[in-house]
Formats: sequence, C-alpha cells, structure tokens
Amino acid sequence: MALDLFKKVETRKGLFAVEKITLIYNLLTSILILFLFQEMDHSVQMLIDRAMIAGMTFLLMYLYRLAPCKFSAFVRIAIQMSLLSYWYPDTFEFNRIFPNLDHVFASAEQWLFNGQPAVWFCLRFPQMWVSEPFNMGYFFYYPMILIVVLWYFIYRFQYFEKLSFVLVTSFFIYYLIYIFVPVAGPQFYFPAIGDDNVAQGVFPSIGDYFNHNQELLPGPGYDHGFFYNLVEGSQQIGERPTAAFPSSHVGISTLLMIMAWRGSRRLFACLFPFYILLCCATVYIQAHYLIDSIVGFISAFGLYVVVTWMFKRWFAQPMFK
Repeated sequence: MALDLFKKVETRKGLFAVEKITLIYNLLTSILILFLFQEMDHSVQMLIDRAMIAGMTFLLMYLYRLAPCKFSAFVRIAIQMSLLSYWYPDTFEFNRIFPNLDHVFASAEQWLFNGQPAVWFCLRFPQMWVSEPFNMGYFFYYPMILIVVLWYFIYRFQYFEKLSFVLVTSFFIYYLIYIFVPVAGPQFYFPAIGDDNVAQGVFPSIGDYFNHNQELLPGPGYDHGFFYNLVEGSQQIGERPTAAFPSSHVGISTLLMIMAWRGSRRLFACLFPFYILLCCATVYIQAHYLIDSIVGFISAFGLYVVVTWMFKRWFAQPMFK
C-alpha cells in the first residue's frame, strides 16, 4: 500500500482539532497558574513554557500551509501528542500544593477488599514468570499508543485527526482530574507511611508531604528481569507522585482497544494480550490502587462517547479528504 506521504491533501485552513484542545488546556492551566502564582515553585517558567507551546502551534499551522500533505499533517499532530510528556509531570506542579488524598483512597480500598490488593498481588506472585510479563505489559503502554496511531495514519487516514483528538482530549481530562484530586498511589504513599501502618490498615493523612518528597522506592517483582529494569528505569526518570486516580494507563489503553476494534479486528487481537497484562500490571507494580484501575476502565467508555461527540459537534466535516 502506497503511503503517498507527500501527496497534497485538501484541508480546511486553521488549527486542527487536537491543536485547539491543546490551546484550551494551555489557557485553562495558565489561568490556574495566575490564581496560584504565589504558592507555586515555577510559576514564571510554566507560563513561559505555555507561551512557547502556543507560539509553536501557530508556527506549525503557518508552515503547514506551505506544504499541506499527509506527512506535514502527521508532524503537526505528532508534535501535539508528544507534548503529553510535558503535560503529565506538569500536573504535579499543581497538585503538590494541595493536601494529599491517598489516605482516603487507601482506606476505601481497605473497606472494599478488606486489605490492599496491590500488596497481596505482588507478594503472592514475585516469581519471574509473573513479574516479567506484567512489567512487559506495563512498558508496552507507549508502544501501544504508537502502534494504533500509526495504523490509523497508514490505513485510515480520514479518521486520523479524530483519533488524535480523542486520545489527547481524554489525556487532558484525566490531567485536570489529577490536578484537583492529588493521589500518588501505593508506590509513593505506602513508603511514606511505613509498612507497619499498611499491614495494620492504618492510613494517616500526610498533608503536603509530596510537595517536598518525591522518592520512589524500587517496585516489587523479580528485580533481575529485563522488563522489570525497563519499567523501573523509566519510572525513576519520569514518574511523579501524581496521577493515580483514575488510572490513565488503564483508561487510555482501553480507549486504544476500542479504536483498534473499530479499525481492525486483527489489530485488536494482536494488542489484546498486552492490554490485559498492562491492566493487571498497574496494580501488581503498585502504581495504582485497584479502585483506580477499575474507575480507569469504566471511565474510558464514557470518555469515548463524550469526546467523540465533542469532535463531531465541533467538526462536522472531516479535516482531511
């Protein structure tokens, strides 16, 4: 199948849907920075970053007019999607100043399950044959996004903008929740309160502890495994005590599976084993409470309906032809 990367495409002038939603999120968080200016550590730099992102977005729109083709369209959208790696840790700069809520979620977990599934799971199955597949599934999160995005770009280009809009908008909705619902997850909270408290089912409030403490202890599992070390290395570099509820790993991967199903049953079948491992791994490596993952799964279906409606409402005609 010929990709025709540089074939000229008919497109409406102006911003793509994914660029518009990025600018809206940019504006909303900029306003929030101004409200919290005195309490935040990097207010000026965060505002400068946002101005640069907005400027880059309009520059890319202008450059695209010089050569409107599939490749240049892909570059515009791919850049906006790549910025998610900036927007994710950015949520921590907000929620670190609010009182942490892990004690509420850990207590709810204790009440619902009479214990902590995140602790049971890894302690009962520390073996390599369990740890490595789960860590492989967890690490496969970003490759899964890449695979589905590229599949739509190659085989369903007419739906490529819709796909990108659904994914990026869903990420932003999760990020807004993370800003105002500061939950770090077991991998941060349990070390902060100590193993004895966890074993006894005592979950004290720790206030703004994570405003000044970001230590992430090594995860459970077979610590000599290849995928264990990949996940551990990536978390030590990019993880922050934020974004636990609901699990965006489960939510976004569920959205990807919905779109894979709608696009190609074969693609869905190929991704499904990794999806199951990923969902289980969120609890196994103690990145999330079980309720985080359950709500992540349920929320994905609601997000797909709402965000798809938003896209159709705002863009009755396809951007690409």
